[in-house]
Amino acid sequence: MSLPPGFLDELRTRTSIAQVVGRKVMWDTRKSNQGKGDMWAPCPFHQEKSASFHVDDRKGYYYCFGCHAKGDAISFVRETENVEFMEAIRILAGEAGMQIPERDPQAQAKADRRTQLIEVMEQAVQHFRLQLQTGAGAEARAYLERRGLDAATQDRFGIGFAPDAWQGLWDHLTAKGVEPDLIMGGGLAKPSSKGGNPYDVFRGRIMFPIRDPRGRCIAFGGRAMDPNDNAKYLNSPETELFDKSATLYNYGPAREAAGKGQRLIVAEGYMDVIALSQAGFEAAVAPLGTAVTEAQLQMLWRVSDEPVMALDGDRAGVQAARRSMDLALPLLAAGKSLRFALMPEGQDPDDILRAEGAGAVAALVEGAMPMVQLLWQRETEGRNFDSPERKAALDKTLREAIGRIQDPSIKGHYGQAIKEMRWALFSPRRDGGGKRPWVPGAKYQPPAVPRASTKSSLLATGDWRAQAHMREAVILAALVCTPAVCAEFESALERLDCFDPVHGALRDLILAHADEGPEALRAAIDAQMGTETLEKLMALPHVALMRPLRRPGDVEPAQMTVAEELAKIAARRGVKDEMVDAAEDLSGTPDEAVTYRLGQAAEARNRADRSQHKDTAEYDLADNGARINRGEREEFDALLDRITFSKPRR
Repeated sequence: MSLPPGFLDELRTRTSIAQVVGRKVMWDTRKSNQGKGDMWAPCPFHQEKSASFHVDDRKGYYYCFGCHAKGDAISFVRETENVEFMEAIRILAGEAGMQIPERDPQAQAKADRRTQLIEVMEQAVQHFRLQLQTGAGAEARAYLERRGLDAATQDRFGIGFAPDAWQGLWDHLTAKGVEPDLIMGGGLAKPSSKGGNPYDVFRGRIMFPIRDPRGRCIAFGGRAMDPNDNAKYLNSPETELFDKSATLYNYGPAREAAGKGQRLIVAEGYMDVIALSQAGFEAAVAPLGTAVTEAQLQMLWRVSDEPVMALDGDRAGVQAARRSMDLALPLLAAGKSLRFALMPEGQDPDDILRAEGAGAVAALVEGAMPMVQLLWQRETEGRNFDSPERKAALDKTLREAIGRIQDPSIKGHYGQAIKEMRWALFSPRRDGGGKRPWVPGAKYQPPAVPRASTKSSLLATGDWRAQAHMREAVILAALVCTPAVCAEFESALERLDCFDPVHGALRDLILAHADEGPEALRAAIDAQMGTETLEKLMALPHVALMRPLRRPGDVEPAQMTVAEELAKIAARRGVKDEMVDAAEDLSGTPDEAVTYRLGQAAEARNRADRSQHKDTAEYDLADNGARINRGEREEFDALLDRITFSKPRR
């Protein structure tokens, strides 16, 4: 069976030989460099212990230095699966999502025509190159000089010029005996609507040959010299040679440069790619006037695990980055993603190169943000989340975006990263209230809190902050022992305004890692805060005796403990807040609303007191309940004494 021209090239482009071979061998991780597609393993074709079998994923071939077996993905499937050529094609095409065309008796004729079209395209390249050196190309040469493109760069990219003549290229090619059908078939001319000869597609434009991975010209891009032209950039129409959605400008040279260790950069247009390449960033490509397509994304991942999207710093560039992200989300695989280097507003890579040099571009590329950060930025930038409804809307949008990821492991890591960024955004410690933030690596140093039996204890003084600190410790210890209950109290914990910054940091780590299980949670805390943190927390007298510590993993006592302590903290703080508000309201003549509010707060406090007395059998936190609250009661009574009511005049 004859396959249509270009089918095998596309199949090889879409197929990763490392993935095909990886199903049959165990890679030697010491010798292999996955990032560069340079893989080594014991040969599957002969018995050996050393890793002499080499796979070059970017070039698409394998070679064994022991038995000298060599070939591409097709030959590897044929040898290892013991199948014929067409069966190997069917296997690989099915994995690549390609449909094998029906038998075509004219395949050879089409192959011959494709060869002829490529020859015509190369003739057009030479014609445009010569025109650039004529008097008609003077303005184009001056433009290229202003853009900093030297003669060597122009030669390397085959840059030319199409004069502003209706049939310049047409006349040149027909005079050389080229069939009109081939000129039209290459997308170089269009039929006239007035019955005359076809006319040139490209007129008055700087010409950029577009080449396939093998370096053959398959299309052109042209930049208009007339600033009033409706189309600043114009690409060839789609032809037998050219599929815009499956072509990347400068793909072949970029693939070779990436194979030598350069970062793969995706820019927006020809001039950016050429300028980057001239500055030493030779692994640069560009889509052709459209957003990145799925086929182009797969081509990028064949070359690099994490291509960097270096897009213009304008609204269109940001939108292009976000469209690329949305396309990539369902296609993400382990190690395969995108990074984004958004240029400063109003600038493109070429602007930065000319203004600040290659070092500035290198810094932007190295500092490119991961895709999850771009997702977060899109959903939060410039927005205010000052209500539960807005926060819920944000959560819904992010869940929907993450839900599009197919790989379960990646989906889980995205969810974790979003949770951490969400807690950072909504953390009560970010309000600038004067609390000193906890610094990672700082050792846990809880305030010295004597036993409750000590007469001079902080509890005995009625300091409600000391009580809150102790209750926070109980809550945190219960959650560390039984992290499964954390999800039930997630919102309340996020709102918990820890007075101790170390408590706040511990709370954040619990929220971030509770769903990973108790061992992973403890490991994360030890790594971030030091091993002494939990040791000192669990050794506190009011913590050591509580049931959740004695029965780790038991959900019921942990739920009860956390719920009760959160309620008590809320009640205590409610009393203080109402007394502060009431004191401000007493500057004028109060009404019954002041005493009503104070009464409600007092009742909440009394309920907390009654509950507190029941806790003494559980752990020694409530020594002398009357003394604990004496300071609050005296302050409360003093407020009531200040209230004098006068009947309003009618």
